[in-house]
Amino acid sequence: MRTVVPGPSTTLLRYRPEAARTARLLVRGKLGEWGRGDLADAAEVVVSELVSNALRTGCQTFMLVAVRRTAAGGVRILVRDGSCELPVLIAAGDDEECHRGLALVDKLTGHQWGTTLHPRGKTVHADLSAS
Repeated sequence: MRTVVPGPSTTLLRYRPEAARTARLLVRGKLGEWGRGDLADAAEVVVSELVSNALRTGCQTFMLVAVRRTAAGGVRILVRDGSCELPVLIAAGDDEECHRGLALVDKLTGHQWGTTLHPRGKTVHADLSAS
């Protein structure tokens, strides 16, 4: 008997506040299918931050959110939006309430995140390692 391994998941989300919740549910569900619930909490934070950044771009169409397995047994979270503006990791001051999202992504991924520019937008990816 052949075992079927669930594949990657991709969805298009409108630029609305509820997109972050939908993205978290997608990622948590997929990680559960893959038996990688150990990465779910960190993955939810990462996808929430990436989707929140995409929401701030002012784009009006759809963003793409995807989760893939990596060859090393971890997961890659991808968020593609319609803006060519690159994300910037900023050291937030102690009294600042913003500029902490990418710092969280950077910490949770062990600096394993980046951006790919496209003719009309970009994809930000973040890798979570297997424990």
